Amino acid sequence: MTGAPPGAGRDGSTDVLRLIRDLVPQRPRFLRGPRIPDGVRSPVIVTERLRLRPHRLSDAEAWYELQSDPAVVEHLSWPLRTRAESFVHLFHRTHHTRLEQRDDFLALAVVLDDRLIGDASLHLRTLEPGARRLEVGWVIGPRWQGRGYAAEAGLAMLGLAFEDLQGSLAEAHMTMGNTASKALAERLGFEEARNDGTTRIMVIDAERYRALHGR
Repeated sequence: MTGAPPGAGRDGSTDVLRLIRDLVPQRPRFLRGPRIPDGVRSPVIVTERLRLRPHRLSDAEAWYELQSDPAVVEHLSWPLRTRAESFVHLFHRTHHTRLEQRDDFLALAVVLDDRLIGDASLHLRTLEPGARRLEVGWVIGPRWQGRGYAAEAGLAMLGLAFEDLQGSLAEAHMTMGNTASKALAERLGFEEARNDGTTRIMVIDAERYRALHGR
């Protein structure tokens, strides 16, 4: 696998200022509002075949493989990234380990046989008990697609949303052309709520989740 080393821009030149800017930490947590008492920190989820755990910098090579693959980013908001940009993105991913405050973002590496093959995520959008809403996302590398790994990871994240966090509704956002994600969401029990011709939003509530998945 080839690519520019950390610290290099798209043309191979060093862009230290850009990397420093990207590494600046987010707004301190004490400024982000109230916390929920039943939040989660650095969860590790073991499924039948997968392990979902916080990202590590040692995942850098496998993460770059995903970030530099046009087939992976086709239906995502991610751009194709250089090795340097991928490393910075992974660095941020390693800090997204909590769901306690509004708009907290949790990103977990999807690991098969000790190798990162994808990513699963949750956004905590609202905090109120009985109306807690989360947004779920997933991506699996092309060479591992078609084997049910995305469904397995997606169901694990729904378990986290509805069981651990007592969510009332989970959403999945996708482009209209992302037919594979739509089919997967439907297998998990999501139903289309709306679309604007560009983005499709699918939802599943806690009652439907428990009815379909017996939890």
